[in-house]
Amino acid sequence: MPTTSVNWAVRVWAVVRKDLTTEFRTRYAFNAVVMFAVVTLTMISLSLGLNEPSKPVLASLFWVVFFFAAMSGLAQVFVREEEAGTAPILKLSSSGSVIFFGKMLFNLLLLTILAVVIIPLFIVFFETAPANWPLFLVGLLSALIGLAGSTTIIAAIISKATVKGALFTVLSFPALMPLLVAAVEITSVSFVGGGFEEILAPLQLLVAFDVVMITLSVMLFDFVWRL
Repeated sequence: MPTTSVNWAVRVWAVVRKDLTTEFRTRYAFNAVVMFAVVTLTMISLSLGLNEPSKPVLASLFWVVFFFAAMSGLAQVFVREEEAGTAPILKLSSSGSVIFFGKMLFNLLLLTILAVVIIPLFIVFFETAPANWPLFLVGLLSALIGLAGSTTIIAAIISKATVKGALFTVLSFPALMPLLVAAVEITSVSFVGGGFEEILAPLQLLVAFDVVMITLSVMLFDFVWRL
């Protein structure tokens, strides 16, 4: 691997490590996403009572809970920099691509932890589990990558706004609509035990969404972040 690539990867990891260290000290984003997920799953489970929703409805509920839980914590990657006054230092010390991918990887780690928390709770509360786990995990991983990439640049956009939390969700929802529709469809198929041939179209949409959004984010990030 060329030296420049190694140096770039080291700098990206330095950004991730800095955010992980800060998060371990405050646990703000982690506590926010986990508590939101637990409370929402509990409330939905209690409201349904003895009713048994269909598999497509359960797939939709899974992603509704996941999306709004994620919205409660993902914006912190840049909001925290602005509030702590460290954003100018970060701008001077690293290139835009290093900052973007460092923040994106941190968000991806946070989303992975959220998935590890939500999936077992969802299975317990709703007494249902994917009949096709490989298919479910492929859809989940593709969706997490797209979520992490898209929300990272949106978090950079809203970091200087006054009403950050509400604005983050408002901007993220329409941008992530294609991803959520495809993820719900794949999850629904995995719940009923369908095969990979049934998810080719939504999976292609997810992969295309990931590639396009991450590419655009990298191209526009310097302009957005250094305003």
